Amino acid sequence: MENKIPIRFFVVTFLFSWLIWAVLVLNGTGIISSNFLSQITLPVMLLGAFGPAVGAIVSLRSLEGKGTLKKHFKSYLSLNFGWRVWLAIFLVLGLSAIIAWILPELFGENRLQPVLPIIFVVPYLLLMTFLGGGQEEIGWRAYVLPIIEKRYGLIIGSLILGIVWAVWHLPLWFIPGTSQSYMNFGGFILLCIGYSYFFSWIIAASGKQFFSGIIVHGAANTFPVIFPFLDTESNSMQIRYWIYCSLILIIGIIIVVSRTIKSKKNSI
Repeated sequence: MENKIPIRFFVVTFLFSWLIWAVLVLNGTGIISSNFLSQITLPVMLLGAFGPAVGAIVSLRSLEGKGTLKKHFKSYLSLNFGWRVWLAIFLVLGLSAIIAWILPELFGENRLQPVLPIIFVVPYLLLMTFLGGGQEEIGWRAYVLPIIEKRYGLIIGSLILGIVWAVWHLPLWFIPGTSQSYMNFGGFILLCIGYSYFFSWIIAASGKQFFSGIIVHGAANTFPVIFPFLDTESNSMQIRYWIYCSLILIIGIIIVVSRTIKSKKNSI
């Protein structure tokens, strides 16, 4: 495994995703015009989201050989995280989404309606887990986070990854119809930092069962369709979005500070 800055991983990850998304960006900004590309925007976006997984596979294969891949992916076979981890995933993300969804109504905001009927939530969760974000964790938390944490420590390591993770999403702001097109990018950076701390803790609490990272990422992308915090119908200030970003960041900071204090106590 790379023992310094994992440049190979980041280069492959960004090149794979950004080159694929570039076609949609060119179409979305009017540099090229293709009805066909407009119709296949979603599958192309999902394909580009496999960049971190491809980055991890290429890095493992080229640095440590073919056999390493099998060993690496064996870590994804267990769902035995313990009930506390399952509860934390859905309780923290669910309550944060509900608070951000409901709180603005106390100040006169209209309620945003769920994006999907409740009967489609489970299929949507599976989609987000395996294709719509969860698969990113093969690269972000399962491969590169341990390298960065070993070099920079728990707090700075997840902070760096959170910022890089946010920047990796940048092309999506230039593709019409994406959820990112309604988000403030600065807020998104804060959200990714909070998620980075939270996801890292979930994986650690599960005993480094990396499938927990895939599950928590999929759940994070699912709750906004049940309790939406983005107003896509008007030119709003997106108050719910800022509440959600702030809550996740605060939770993430509390978690990482607590883990750091506990780690220092255990080392004494």
